[in-house]
Amino acid sequence: MSESDKSNPAKPESPDSSDPSVTMASRRTGMASFRTQLALDRTTLAWVRTTLTMAGFGFGMVGFFRSLRASSPTAENIRLHEGAIRFGTGLIILGIVATLLACLSHWFALRKLQRGEPAALSKWPLAITVSVLLAILGLAGLWTMFQT
Repeated sequence: MSESDKSNPAKPESPDSSDPSVTMASRRTGMASFRTQLALDRTTLAWVRTTLTMAGFGFGMVGFFRSLRASSPTAENIRLHEGAIRFGTGLIILGIVATLLACLSHWFALRKLQRGEPAALSKWPLAITVSVLLAILGLAGLWTMFQT
């Protein structure tokens, strides 16, 4: 290295391809992308598990209150059954929408990873979206329950 190169710290040195640390660094970068992809897969699978639970709970509510209505068809049980159908249907729809949103989020994140773009945090995460929708659904259920 010449004296002028040592005095200019802004000039980057080109990596020596025979240097084993360059090879190790490229392997670490490849493994980091692989680990990131696996983390994205785990997150998406957790969302699928959560949304299936929501939809399953919705179906369970409808079935439970249907059997309650069939065993004793009082006015109160009929009203509970109708409310359970609305709430259960809302849970099923929310589960389907959240599954589709999780799929899209996963797909967009994988495309960014494959293009080498930097990962950025979402301004409005899926968890907040589903939580707000679930809270609205719960409040709507309470509102209709106390209307009669």
